[in-house]
Amino acid sequence: MDGRTVVVTGANTGIGLATASALAGQGWRVYVTARSERKGAAAVAGIKAATGNDAVFLLMLDLADLSSVRDCATSFLEPYEPLHVLVNNAGVAGRRGLTRQGFELMFGVNHLGHFLLTQLLLERLVSSAPSRVVTVSSDAHYNAPGVDFEAVRRPARGITGLGEYAVSKLCNVLFSQELARRTAGTGVHSYALHPGVVASDIWRRVPWPVRPIVTRNMLSVSEGAQTSLYCATSPSVAADSGLFYDKCALREASDVATPELGRALWERSEAWTTV
Repeated sequence: MDGRTVVVTGANTGIGLATASALAGQGWRVYVTARSERKGAAAVAGIKAATGNDAVFLLMLDLADLSSVRDCATSFLEPYEPLHVLVNNAGVAGRRGLTRQGFELMFGVNHLGHFLLTQLLLERLVSSAPSRVVTVSSDAHYNAPGVDFEAVRRPARGITGLGEYAVSKLCNVLFSQELARRTAGTGVHSYALHPGVVASDIWRRVPWPVRPIVTRNMLSVSEGAQTSLYCATSPSVAADSGLFYDKCALREASDVATPELGRALWERSEAWTTV
């Protein structure tokens, strides 16, 4: 794996940090994205110290702001470097609000920001092929009845935001499937996955007395990163594209994830992210 390059979003903590650390340990050139420069720099320093790999770099990225997504892509693309794997890992859950451009927060961060980032990096992925786009979804996507394209323009309605979260994770699956269809024959392969129920920072808003109880039987972040790493590196799936994985194995995606809905989501996302 020496000399291969990966970008991992949200890699300053949780599953993203575990994914970036494992790839750095295998000799990859690793780009860590983070919203906080302080936390991102600390993650980069920690990965370097733990792996002895100095080819670990920080990219600033706020997926809730499409202008930040464009800046991040420009920062990566300007000094020419191949890109062999993009891991769309970052995500939010249980948060209400809107992105800077006025999209429901979980839809905007979990799907739309990653959609734009992938679009901006796609030419580099094609020129670096064989390459992979790995998108961290969730089995929560099975709970989504579809995508209400009006609802994604307003804040989550419930206190938990579970419905909106499920929709955002369905969008991850739809995006991965449609990306596979649109890149067929280019050498770019697309994967979506469920990482398991992981005791990561995604639960940080659960009050402290309850949080240890909620997370005590969950997977560690290292365990949660295994399917991401499998999709990013395994020769066993090198010829696959557009499929959904769980526990490093193929799993059928929701019946709602149809080509028609994937095409509609892609076209909407494209229109929403075009300047």
